[in-house]
Amino acid sequence: MIRVLLADDQALMRAGFRALLDAEDGLDVVGEASDGAEAVRLARRLRPDVVLMDVQMPGLDGIEATRRIAAEPGLGGVRVLMLTNYGLDSYVFAALRAGASGFLLKDADPADLLQAVQVVARGDALLAPAVTRTLISEFVTAPAPSDPMAGRDLLTPREQEMVELVARGLSNDEIAERMVISPLTAKTHVNRAMTKLHCRDRAQLVVWAYESGLIAPRRR
Repeated sequence: MIRVLLADDQALMRAGFRALLDAEDGLDVVGEASDGAEAVRLARRLRPDVVLMDVQMPGLDGIEATRRIAAEPGLGGVRVLMLTNYGLDSYVFAALRAGASGFLLKDADPADLLQAVQVVARGDALLAPAVTRTLISEFVTAPAPSDPMAGRDLLTPREQEMVELVARGLSNDEIAERMVISPLTAKTHVNRAMTKLHCRDRAQLVVWAYESGLIAPRRR
């Protein structure tokens, strides 16, 4: 059973999400929060598998709430799926940097929402390759890092190559084809890199690749 916490300041929106999730076998809504501070408190008390987190809420917003959840050692198993009305905007990269495992538009199809919760709950990042490419080209516009080699000495040259391909939007299957290895081997290398860099998931690996200067974003 996947335990879900809803965090949205709109009661009608929470009611809609609850009705959808509770109707699905294997999903259980264990709590509701109307702002970020309440979301953090309930995450600590309920230890849900997934927090469905709105970006914009009064008081403590969803991004700061996500940052606090991700930074708390006892909540390492709690995954945050961000919800936004705005698509691929500046909130998305901030959410990923804060520790979110993915994001979804509020007007997504119900089937997409259900699948997103399941994907995030099993520890994967909801960051499809096509979305990653768009995110990279449009919104990763931070200045060059002050220490461009930070963290790279932890990775083997092979792992650095893997991380670069992940950050450029390739799936494990595409990486395997590019490097003439099996998808399982590609996944193993990627997971090893995440462990070394203390990245929660694939989304965090993308963030690290850019913030460390391993690769540079394309600029318009």
